[in-house]
Amino acid sequence: MPKLQLERLRDTLKALAWGTQHSYGIAASMHRRGSSRLAWLPVLIFLTLFSSRYGFGQQAALDEDFRILVENWQFNGGVLITQSGKVVYEKSFGYADFSDHRLNTPDVQFPIASISKLLTATGILQLAQAGKLHIDDPVTDYLPTFPYREIKLRHLLSHKSGLPSYNTYFDPLWHASQERVFTNADFLSVVSASHIPLLYAPGDKENYDNINYIVLALVLEKVSGEPYPDYIEKHILRPADMHDTKFIPLPLQYNEFDSKTFAYPHIYAHPYSDTPVRANTVPYIRQYWHSYAFSGFGDYVSTMRDLLKFDTAFRRGLLLGKLMQELAYTPIVPRLEPKKTDVFGLGWEIEPDSVLGHVVYHSGGATGLSCVLLRNLTRDQTVIVFDNTHSNAHEIASRALKILNGQAVAAPRKSAARLYVQTLLKDGPDAAHQLLPTLRNEAGTVELSEDEMNSMAYELMGANNYYHLPEDIHLDAAIDVLHTNTVLFPQSWNVWDSYGEALRKGNHIPESLDAYRRSLALKPDSEGAKKAITEMQETSKP
Repeated sequence: MPKLQLERLRDTLKALAWGTQHSYGIAASMHRRGSSRLAWLPVLIFLTLFSSRYGFGQQAALDEDFRILVENWQFNGGVLITQSGKVVYEKSFGYADFSDHRLNTPDVQFPIASISKLLTATGILQLAQAGKLHIDDPVTDYLPTFPYREIKLRHLLSHKSGLPSYNTYFDPLWHASQERVFTNADFLSVVSASHIPLLYAPGDKENYDNINYIVLALVLEKVSGEPYPDYIEKHILRPADMHDTKFIPLPLQYNEFDSKTFAYPHIYAHPYSDTPVRANTVPYIRQYWHSYAFSGFGDYVSTMRDLLKFDTAFRRGLLLGKLMQELAYTPIVPRLEPKKTDVFGLGWEIEPDSVLGHVVYHSGGATGLSCVLLRNLTRDQTVIVFDNTHSNAHEIASRALKILNGQAVAAPRKSAARLYVQTLLKDGPDAAHQLLPTLRNEAGTVELSEDEMNSMAYELMGANNYYHLPEDIHLDAAIDVLHTNTVLFPQSWNVWDSYGEALRKGNHIPESLDAYRRSLALKPDSEGAKKAITEMQETSKP
């Protein structure tokens, strides 16, 4: 364990009291990619247009916001903004493929992930508009072997069906044979044989889940008599003139797909990593999406400009009539969760904050990719954003919409935790400790988060390895980070508890006991601390 001098470190860290006082709206994206390395990659500007109403003030503000996001490693992708159907801002940033430094462009294709659900929902609503089905029909009217007779199409469209995740049904089969490939053709037989109960009565609550749209894709095929991709192509993509939007199943996206016009999703192995890797080079990710080949919720790749064509066609009534559009935008509030914030209509999600107007959207999130199509119906504004390093596109688009409408937003801020850990790993504890006063001088541009410091430490301990990457454990560094966190946040029982856990892993038993006792003093009912203390005391008995 590093021999930290507590009093000396306390003097150094007093300067960081500011870190506990600031929390801004994009903390979640900072958690992943704050950095002090400015101008970290080229920024390619392809088109910037602004109408007379939305002039140079908003343009400059948007430029500055995206500049800082890019420099802080909080954005890598593209943005397209329209007012009354006219493009007022369009720019691309960073790399479509980090491995060969190929740049993002306005016409680059990217996985639209769950924005694909809008295509599925639109297809179902088209069939309802044509009188071929009704949204309040039970699913069993069209899929007789579907085992949940109480679920209606409306419940699926608004994520209020109560269906568990498809993993609940299929993971046992996958773990038994990871070479198996599951498609929509397997869905009904497996679900019908499972006898798994619903999570809640349909309509009572809400849980966003892909499984709802697998079922809707099956209904779409049954009622229309057309294969799912054929229906979407004929009735949505062609009428909207979306020539760059393609059906690329998820197994193909994350395995064999190879294109020089594609923005590949990327992940950071750890939140303190310098460079992301292509998600389709990670064996676990490739294997997972090879096996789960369901359709209906995330099969399409598109471009920002093609998504704008979808928005235009939708707005002009080329895909759905006005009454059906309004129905799609109407919030459906769960019976037992009447105070929920964001709620779904039929396919679309509705923002709770109506200060800027009636705002609807759909986000998409794939492994290493985040995107959003956001529409302000009141002011006739559209914001399309994608990020192929998985920063939160919805949060970024919401910031852009506020700036477009003259609202102030807090400047993006770098992650002090990330900077600290990077310095610790590269240059050692002394350099990391000396960095902290420097961060004080950047208090307006840097954020220090207790939770993020803790999360970084657990990453260093190897506790978070969702993608089954090779182990990269730095236990001494984790102990240093948590020790520092106890000085910064001495009244946090959780920080002391985590510090005790790390010390115990490093076999520093007396120090671990002391840390757990401090945690217990702050939270006397902590069963975890009590158990850890008892176990260590029992083990240390002669």
